[in-house]
Amino acid sequence: MKKIGIFTLILLLLASIFVSGCASDDLTELNIGYQPSTHQIAYMTAAEKGWWQEDLAPYGIEKINEYQFPTGAPEMQAMMSGDLDVAYVGAAPVVAALSEGLDAKIVTPVQINGSSLVLRPEHEYESPEDLKGLTIATFPPGTIQDTLLKNWLRENGLDAEKDVRILGMTPGDAVTAISAKRVDAVFLPHPSPTVIEREGNGRTIVQSGEMEANHSCCVLVVSGKLIREHPEIVEQIVRTHIKQQSTTRQM
Repeated sequence: MKKIGIFTLILLLLASIFVSGCASDDLTELNIGYQPSTHQIAYMTAAEKGWWQEDLAPYGIEKINEYQFPTGAPEMQAMMSGDLDVAYVGAAPVVAALSEGLDAKIVTPVQINGSSLVLRPEHEYESPEDLKGLTIATFPPGTIQDTLLKNWLRENGLDAEKDVRILGMTPGDAVTAISAKRVDAVFLPHPSPTVIEREGNGRTIVQSGEMEANHSCCVLVVSGKLIREHPEIVEQIVRTHIKQQSTTRQM
């Protein structure tokens, strides 16, 4: 029932988007943004298999230009500037960008949960109270990780500005910082927490799904221009995404 519900939602979203669309000019290239996280493995795996090029070629797409971003904020800035047609990105940066006038729509969910709060080994942890006075690295303000972490701290009686120090970083910088003991903890999407634990530089104390059960994380966003002018291409983008996710589930 749950799986049927998800696909029903996607079909309803597609119907609302494509009902009035019509092609107005030839399009031969697509610009797609993503982040190198397991949350967006569907895009990366489909790219490795050549599915984006193969599935979109019948619609006149000759080239896929892919752009990698460290976090969602710069990715949404690129989309607002018109540099991206499609983006795999966290939900929070999209909402923020939409409120600032981004002409785009979320066309399908991509990922729920999937981030971890990792604490250096020398620190004891029994409750959120033990985080007082510590420095935590996470994605910059406006991202889903920053939003989740601050909400969770508040819900547990901690002031996100006074009781802890939160630093916005890219995943690579945050992993380096906790390894060098420049921060006490990090809150990052996978695979970064796994890398930190494997190197012995921390242990997971809270999963993001424990902070907020089944929270939305990553989504697939398409520009309003692409939706209006090439709805058939947008529909195929969603179909390719679903095909890859279905293949991953069967593995």
